Amino acid sequence: MGTGGTPQRRVAQPTPLHPGAWWLWSLSLGTAATRTTNPLLLTLLITVSAYVVATRRPDTPWSRSYGAFVKLALAVLLIRLLFATVLGSPIPGTHTLLTLPEADLPAWAQGIRLGGEVTAEALTFALYDGLKLATLLICVGAANALANPSRLLKSLPGALYEMGVAVVVALTFAPNLIADVQRLRAARRLRGRPDKGLRGLLHVGLPVLEGALERSVSLAAAMDARGYGRTAQVPAAVRRTTAALTLGGLLGVCAGTYGLLTAEGATYGIPLLLAGLAAALAGLRLGGRRSLRTRYRPDRWDVRAWLVVASGVAVAALLTLAAARDPAALHPGVVPLVAPTLPLWPAAAILLGLLPAFVAPDPKEPW
Repeated sequence: MGTGGTPQRRVAQPTPLHPGAWWLWSLSLGTAATRTTNPLLLTLLITVSAYVVATRRPDTPWSRSYGAFVKLALAVLLIRLLFATVLGSPIPGTHTLLTLPEADLPAWAQGIRLGGEVTAEALTFALYDGLKLATLLICVGAANALANPSRLLKSLPGALYEMGVAVVVALTFAPNLIADVQRLRAARRLRGRPDKGLRGLLHVGLPVLEGALERSVSLAAAMDARGYGRTAQVPAAVRRTTAALTLGGLLGVCAGTYGLLTAEGATYGIPLLLAGLAAALAGLRLGGRRSLRTRYRPDRWDVRAWLVVASGVAVAALLTLAAARDPAALHPGVVPLVAPTLPLWPAAAILLGLLPAFVAPDPKEPW
């Protein structure tokens, strides 16, 4: 109640998007990144994911991990270029940039060299290859920054709950570690103490490890208090059927995927893949009967979640189609060395990935 008996109006909070939709969208963008080595298209994919993260990222500790993934991607790119410079590359080239002192290796190390000529073709190939992996890492970082891990755990099937707990704990370890480091460095700056260099690292490292240990003990106590690991009594026949369906389904998925990747197995690949998926889902459904847990206010998979997933899947499907129809545009050559060009309709397809920035709810603004 407000002053004078006037009731205060509560501001409704927007319903958050289903976390599974964010992961499917991010993995679809990562799949699109694996279909091309064109640096212009890969840069466009990074820009799309960064814009969505900037507009739809909540203000939580785990959402700040996106910067760490970007730094990891830059490190991967630099390491790939360093390896191409020091260890050489199988890509032939005629444009020599520099010549490093070459070390004589024994006969058993044939095919490996240290030093020698560094060509523009080899560095360009390494740049394209490293940028593809960096883009994939940034897309995974976008999923970590946008999807709430605890809500994602709630949405998992009962058969995957224990595995999901382990994955969620692993995914939240790095963001919590980064938040602890930032908090301790800010505290040291306020006290006028150094927070950089080897000395600052030594003084920050021990409290961070202590906080991680305390968090692990608290998590173990909370899981034990909530009955984690308790299972229901299921007949032996149901357990055997669950194991057979799950194992057979996974084998069918592997065989169907292999068939799709080979020209000879294209006829049986799709039916075997669909049958394997059906068997695996049936096994997970039966396996969920062993999990004794309830869901409080489960996340709804609404129209916005379908739109977010559809935008990512459309990007992946169109990039896959473009790679099959025009491989030269999506994989620019390095021998001879040519400047990459921006194919128009694949670039327009990547822009479909911006749809979540407009249809997903903004966590920073109440309704």
